[in-house]
Amino acid sequence: MNGQPTEQPQACEHWVEKLADGTPVLIRPLREEDHERDKRFLSTIAYETRRFRFIAGLSGGWPSLDTLRMPVDYHQRMAYIALAHVEGKLVQVGVSRYAGIPGSQQCECAVAVDEAWQRKGLGRRLMTHLIDAARSNGYQCMVSRDLANNYAMHRLTKALGFTSRYLGGDVSEILHELDLRS
Repeated sequence: MNGQPTEQPQACEHWVEKLADGTPVLIRPLREEDHERDKRFLSTIAYETRRFRFIAGLSGGWPSLDTLRMPVDYHQRMAYIALAHVEGKLVQVGVSRYAGIPGSQQCECAVAVDEAWQRKGLGRRLMTHLIDAARSNGYQCMVSRDLANNYAMHRLTKALGFTSRYLGGDVSEILHELDLRS
Protein backbone atom coordinates (compact mmCIF):
# COMPACT_ATOMS: atom_id res chain seq x y z
CA MET A 1 0.00 0.00 0.00
CA ASN A 2 1.44 3.29 -0.94
CA GLY A 3 -1.06 5.37 1.04
CA GLN A 4 -1.77 7.60 -1.94
CA PRO A 5 -5.45 8.13 -2.74
CA THR A 6 -6.37 6.80 -6.14
CA GLU A 7 -8.57 8.49 -8.69
CA GLN A 8 -12.31 7.95 -8.43
CA PRO A 9 -13.04 4.73 -10.35
CA GLN A 10 -14.12 5.11 -13.93
CA ALA A 11 -17.83 5.68 -14.35
CA CYS A 12 -17.88 2.45 -16.36
CA GLU A 13 -16.70 0.24 -13.46
CA HIS A 14 -19.85 -1.61 -12.52
CA TRP A 15 -21.43 -5.03 -12.52
CA VAL A 16 -25.01 -6.04 -13.24
CA GLU A 17 -25.58 -9.26 -11.35
CA LYS A 18 -28.59 -11.50 -10.90
CA LEU A 19 -29.48 -12.46 -7.36
CA ALA A 20 -30.67 -15.92 -6.29
CA ASP A 21 -34.27 -14.99 -7.17
CA GLY A 22 -33.25 -13.72 -10.63
CA THR A 23 -33.56 -10.02 -9.77
CA PRO A 24 -30.83 -7.89 -11.41
CA VAL A 25 -28.87 -5.40 -9.31
CA LEU A 26 -26.25 -2.86 -10.28
CA ILE A 27 -23.12 -2.92 -8.08
CA ARG A 28 -20.60 -0.12 -8.41
CA PRO A 29 -18.21 1.97 -6.35
CA LEU A 30 -19.82 4.62 -4.17
CA ARG A 31 -19.43 8.02 -5.80
CA GLU A 32 -19.47 11.52 -4.36
CA GLU A 33 -22.98 12.11 -5.67
CA ASP A 34 -24.24 8.99 -3.83
CA HIS A 35 -23.68 10.25 -0.29
CA GLU A 36 -27.19 11.61 0.26
CA ARG A 37 -28.70 8.40 -1.16
CA ASP A 38 -26.41 6.33 1.09
CA LYS A 39 -27.40 8.34 4.19
CA ARG A 40 -31.10 7.84 3.33
CA PHE A 41 -30.53 4.11 2.81
CA LEU A 42 -28.79 3.68 6.16
CA SER A 43 -31.51 5.65 7.92
CA THR A 44 -34.27 3.42 6.51
CA ILE A 45 -32.83 -0.04 7.18
CA ALA A 46 -34.18 -1.99 10.14
CA TYR A 47 -32.88 -1.10 13.61
CA GLU A 48 -31.34 -4.56 14.10
CA THR A 49 -29.50 -4.31 10.76
CA ARG A 50 -28.16 -0.87 11.72
CA ARG A 51 -27.11 -2.13 15.16
CA PHE A 52 -25.21 -5.04 13.61
CA ARG A 53 -23.75 -2.83 10.85
CA PHE A 54 -22.35 -0.20 13.22
CA ILE A 55 -20.75 -2.46 15.82
CA ALA A 56 -17.62 -1.89 13.72
CA GLY A 57 -15.73 1.09 15.10
CA LEU A 58 -17.35 1.06 18.55
CA SER A 59 -14.17 -0.03 20.33
CA GLY A 60 -11.25 2.32 20.67
CA GLY A 61 -8.43 2.17 18.13
CA TRP A 62 -10.51 0.84 15.23
CA PRO A 63 -11.65 3.02 12.35
CA SER A 64 -15.28 4.08 12.20
CA LEU A 65 -17.17 2.77 9.21
CA ASP A 66 -19.84 5.43 9.78
CA THR A 67 -20.60 7.04 6.44
CA LEU A 68 -20.70 10.52 7.93
CA ARG A 69 -17.08 10.24 9.10
CA MET A 70 -15.71 8.04 6.33
CA PRO A 71 -15.17 9.69 2.97
CA VAL A 72 -14.30 7.18 0.27
CA ASP A 73 -10.85 7.61 -1.29
CA TYR A 74 -10.90 4.28 -3.24
CA HIS A 75 -7.74 3.06 -1.54
CA GLN A 76 -7.68 3.33 2.26
CA ARG A 77 -11.47 3.66 2.38
CA MET A 78 -13.64 1.89 -0.20
CA ALA A 79 -17.36 1.34 -0.62
CA TYR A 80 -19.65 -0.39 -3.10
CA ILE A 81 -23.38 0.20 -3.42
CA ALA A 82 -26.07 -2.02 -4.85
CA LEU A 83 -28.88 -0.37 -6.78
CA ALA A 84 -32.10 -1.90 -8.07
CA HIS A 85 -35.30 -0.75 -9.75
CA VAL A 86 -38.11 -0.72 -7.22
CA GLU A 87 -41.51 0.57 -8.29
CA GLY A 88 -39.96 2.41 -11.23
CA LYS A 89 -37.21 4.10 -9.20
CA LEU A 90 -33.52 3.29 -8.88
CA VAL A 91 -32.94 2.74 -5.14
CA GLN A 92 -30.02 1.65 -3.01
CA VAL A 93 -30.57 -1.82 -1.53
CA GLY A 94 -27.13 -2.54 -0.07
CA VAL A 95 -23.66 -1.22 0.71
CA SER A 96 -20.28 -2.69 1.65
CA ARG A 97 -17.31 -0.75 3.00
CA TYR A 98 -13.80 -1.14 4.25
CA ALA A 99 -11.50 1.22 6.10
CA GLY A 100 -7.77 0.70 6.51
CA ILE A 101 -6.61 0.20 10.09
CA PRO A 102 -3.88 2.81 10.71
CA GLY A 103 -0.38 1.41 11.11
CA SER A 104 -1.21 -1.98 9.64
CA GLN A 105 -1.94 -3.77 6.39
CA GLN A 106 -5.41 -4.69 7.61
CA CYS A 107 -8.77 -3.22 6.81
CA GLU A 108 -12.06 -3.52 8.64
CA CYS A 109 -15.20 -4.25 6.65
CA ALA A 110 -18.95 -3.99 7.05
CA VAL A 111 -21.96 -4.75 4.88
CA ALA A 112 -25.62 -3.75 5.12
CA VAL A 113 -28.48 -5.06 3.00
CA ASP A 114 -32.08 -3.86 3.06
CA GLU A 115 -34.25 -6.40 4.87
CA ALA A 116 -36.37 -7.11 1.77
CA TRP A 117 -33.20 -7.93 -0.19
CA GLN A 118 -31.59 -10.28 2.33
CA ARG A 119 -31.10 -14.02 1.72
CA LYS A 120 -30.70 -13.49 -2.03
CA GLY A 121 -26.90 -13.43 -2.22
CA LEU A 122 -26.52 -9.65 -2.32
CA GLY A 123 -24.31 -9.40 0.77
CA ARG A 124 -21.98 -12.03 -0.67
CA ARG A 125 -21.74 -10.20 -4.01
CA LEU A 126 -21.04 -6.86 -2.31
CA MET A 127 -18.38 -8.44 -0.09
CA THR A 128 -16.72 -10.24 -3.02
CA HIS A 129 -16.16 -6.92 -4.81
CA LEU A 130 -14.93 -5.35 -1.57
CA ILE A 131 -12.47 -8.21 -0.97
CA ASP A 132 -11.14 -7.89 -4.54
CA ALA A 133 -10.63 -4.13 -4.05
CA ALA A 134 -8.81 -4.64 -0.73
CA ARG A 135 -6.49 -7.19 -2.33
CA SER A 136 -5.73 -4.95 -5.29
CA ASN A 137 -5.03 -2.06 -2.90
CA GLY A 138 -2.41 -4.12 -1.07
CA TYR A 139 -4.20 -5.10 2.13
CA GLN A 140 -3.12 -8.41 3.64
CA CYS A 141 -6.02 -9.05 6.00
CA MET A 142 -9.68 -8.04 6.16
CA VAL A 143 -11.47 -8.13 9.51
CA SER A 144 -15.02 -7.71 10.71
CA ARG A 145 -15.81 -7.23 14.39
CA ASP A 146 -19.40 -8.22 15.06
CA LEU A 147 -21.85 -9.00 17.81
CA ALA A 148 -21.89 -12.71 18.59
CA ASN A 149 -25.61 -12.92 17.79
CA ASN A 150 -25.17 -11.55 14.24
CA TYR A 151 -25.77 -14.97 12.70
CA ALA A 152 -26.18 -13.62 9.17
CA MET A 153 -22.65 -12.19 9.29
CA HIS A 154 -21.32 -15.47 10.72
CA ARG A 155 -22.80 -17.38 7.77
CA LEU A 156 -21.56 -14.83 5.24
CA THR A 157 -18.00 -14.65 6.54
CA LYS A 158 -17.77 -18.44 6.78
CA ALA A 159 -18.97 -18.79 3.18
CA LEU A 160 -16.32 -16.27 2.09
CA GLY A 161 -13.47 -18.12 3.85
CA PHE A 162 -13.02 -15.95 6.96
CA THR A 163 -11.87 -17.52 10.21
CA SER A 164 -13.60 -16.49 13.44
CA ARG A 165 -12.63 -16.10 17.09
CA TYR A 166 -13.92 -14.44 20.22
CA LEU A 167 -12.10 -11.37 21.43
CA GLY A 168 -10.08 -12.01 24.58
CA GLY A 169 -12.60 -14.29 26.23
CA ASP A 170 -15.50 -11.89 25.66
CA VAL A 171 -18.25 -13.96 24.04
CA SER A 172 -20.44 -10.95 23.19
CA GLU A 173 -18.26 -10.02 20.18
CA ILE A 174 -16.54 -12.09 17.53
CA LEU A 175 -13.72 -11.21 15.14
CA HIS A 176 -13.84 -12.58 11.60
CA GLU A 177 -10.52 -12.47 9.67
CA LEU A 178 -9.71 -13.15 6.01
CA ASP A 179 -6.14 -13.60 4.79
CA LEU A 180 -6.04 -11.60 1.55
CA ARG A 181 -2.63 -12.91 0.49
CA SER A 182 -4.04 -16.19 -0.80
